[in-house]
Amino acid sequence: MLHVALWEPEIPPNTGNVARLCAATGARLHLIGRLGFRLDDRSLKRAGLDYWDAVDVVRHITFEEFEPTVGRIWCVETPASRLYTRAEFADGDCLLFGAESKGLPAGVRDKYAETMIGIPMPTEAVRSLNLATSVGIVLYEALRQLHDW
Repeated sequence: MLHVALWEPEIPPNTGNVARLCAATGARLHLIGRLGFRLDDRSLKRAGLDYWDAVDVVRHITFEEFEPTVGRIWCVETPASRLYTRAEFADGDCLLFGAESKGLPAGVRDKYAETMIGIPMPTEAVRSLNLATSVGIVLYEALRQLHDW
């Protein structure tokens, strides 16, 4: 099983779309820290449609509470010196994504610098990709590696 973790997500539709990805792939979704919405938010449920019952979601109040619940943590950040396509994913790994407006805290980036990966944006016309898009890109690469798709 793979894990997807969102650090203090702010935008309900993004989290709803990530939840749908997790339901489709069997990945466990971890929500960490302060959320920018309530879990019963209509826009969050609308984005996840009727898939919420199929999502294995775990809520963590602190990062320290979250860390021991997963295997290796891959921080997906912009910028990163290693591309996500160069990572070698394993069963139990966790893909950690930061808040839409701030990314991951500096302390987390420093602690996991060895497993920091990024998605290339060749034109450099944008600062970052949409959170749900980023999760989909990296999650499906990890699944491809694990299942030899």
